[in-house]
Amino acid sequence: MTQNDEHQKRSGFQATDSMTMVAVAGQVGCVTLLSVLLAVFLGLYLDRLLGTRPIILILLVLGSAPLSLLLTYYIAIRATRRVGKPITTKREDSEETRGES
Repeated sequence: MTQNDEHQKRSGFQATDSMTMVAVAGQVGCVTLLSVLLAVFLGLYLDRLLGTRPIILILLVLGSAPLSLLLTYYIAIRATRRVGKPITTKREDSEETRGES
């Protein structure tokens, strides 16, 4: 067993956890970018269609910020449910067993 494997067992941190974090960061970045771009293009289209030049664009871009935060929260919650529980090692000399023989 290598030293890295022993460290992972003690800390409870797995290599798959770091890959999950990278995937979550990528998803959050893509969702944020897509929500802002959708707001801009939809705002420009609706402003041109209705003749209200910057009003709808500004409202949709400002509205995309809370939507992006909500989607980020949803993605993070979904990812934490998927990640396995950390490895816990049972120590023989714990508080409960100390002094009992």
